[in-house]
Amino acid sequence: MTNQSKAPQKSVAPALFCAPDKRRGVLVAAILASSLGFIDSTVVTIALPAMRSSLDATLPQAQWFQNAYMLLLAALILTGGAFGDRFGLARTFSCGILAFVVASLACAVAPTPEFMIAARAAKGIGAALMVPGSLALISRAYPREERGRAIGLWAAASALTTAAGPIIGGLVLTFGGPEFWRWIFAINLPLGAMALVILWRSVQQDITQGEDAVDWIGAILATASLGSVAYGLTLLQTDGPAFFFLALGATLSAAFLWHEARAPAPMMPLSLFKDARFAAANLATFMIYAGLGAMLFFLPMTVITAWGVTPIEASAAFAPLSVFISTLSAPVGRAVDRFGPEPIIAIGAALVALAYVSVGISAPLQNYWGATFPGMVLSGAGMALVVAPLSAAVMASVKDSQTGTASGVNNAISRMASLITIAAFGTLAALTYAGANGDQSFGEIGTSDAHVAASTAAFAAIAFGAAAVSAFACASILLSWRRRAA
Repeated sequence: MTNQSKAPQKSVAPALFCAPDKRRGVLVAAILASSLGFIDSTVVTIALPAMRSSLDATLPQAQWFQNAYMLLLAALILTGGAFGDRFGLARTFSCGILAFVVASLACAVAPTPEFMIAARAAKGIGAALMVPGSLALISRAYPREERGRAIGLWAAASALTTAAGPIIGGLVLTFGGPEFWRWIFAINLPLGAMALVILWRSVQQDITQGEDAVDWIGAILATASLGSVAYGLTLLQTDGPAFFFLALGATLSAAFLWHEARAPAPMMPLSLFKDARFAAANLATFMIYAGLGAMLFFLPMTVITAWGVTPIEASAAFAPLSVFISTLSAPVGRAVDRFGPEPIIAIGAALVALAYVSVGISAPLQNYWGATFPGMVLSGAGMALVVAPLSAAVMASVKDSQTGTASGVNNAISRMASLITIAAFGTLAALTYAGANGDQSFGEIGTSDAHVAASTAAFAAIAFGAAAVSAFACASILLSWRRRAA
């Protein structure tokens, strides 16, 4: 760390790079940049039918509009955190914002599906550099006694933007027309520019945290293995060499684990998984977020393209998740303190599974407001009982010195879940649609009876699949809890 002058400097935090009167600027920059990532992760699912129609994309290509982003983000998010320590937090954060904004511009002008997939992959790289830095910036900018309130403001803003993202997208598409999906990406340009200007004006000295090596080999193996598995799962719905890529993904995954077990500075320390509680919490995380990712991706696609629901109406399905998480966070926290995280997670996962079952059973009614939306309300309540307790279970299973790494691993696993489930459930949807004698392709806009019926059958299969993985999460966390109590 660079030495400061010998005179006492009460105006500068001892471990940080900004003066106290600039802390709010750092907080605002972190909120703006986080908003880019949170909005992007939800708004694309609302815009996907319009994007697919405009770019004349197939269902596998449409899946990769999302998967290309999630692949690079999930595989590189831990490396992005290491970059912040190695090259400077503010510098890495700024590079992530810049890459994200430039890639957003590329998405806005994309002329072909292939161009869009490449642009979305570039956004994933930018997000991997940007997302880990937001909380780290706040932690460095604020002293410990003020940090809780700052993080609370960041979390509240994050919940608001996550809920607002699909609503904004729905409004744009409903009242602006199908081609207005391009403006959903263009809005990132002014937000990103504001975040960069505010950050550069607030930071005085970007402090690095040592000279630790970046796990480049781990990052490459993680990207290649996850990409191969996801691509192989997507190819199951086509005549492509699916099993070759699945076998390649399995081989590369084994190579990744072998490397991580021997690397001096692994991006994912496998020693953490020796703790049964940590392993169970992350298994539950994967399963719960797999179900959630499937529903949030395929529900809007179904109701917009087959049921005639408008994008703004479809966006309402996202609202209960943010509303319940924000309103129930305090009582859920108290319940975790009293009973521990595992029983709360189990109850929440059971509610989520029940909600998805109800959505699947009622799907043939094609009653969005009377049946599907109430099911999503119940799932939002269940997720409110899951999100914070899962984090608590992860944090409670590791030493204080490992909490940052453990949180990063858990974050990466939740994103891996969405990547894998979109690929796997896309194949399930395509096969179910074909088996129900659909006359188009799942996810295409159409009004024929055969298309609507087949699309509905495919969505019901997705809902039941999401219920199954959520129920598995409930069972696994209960089993771990019982073993630990025995």
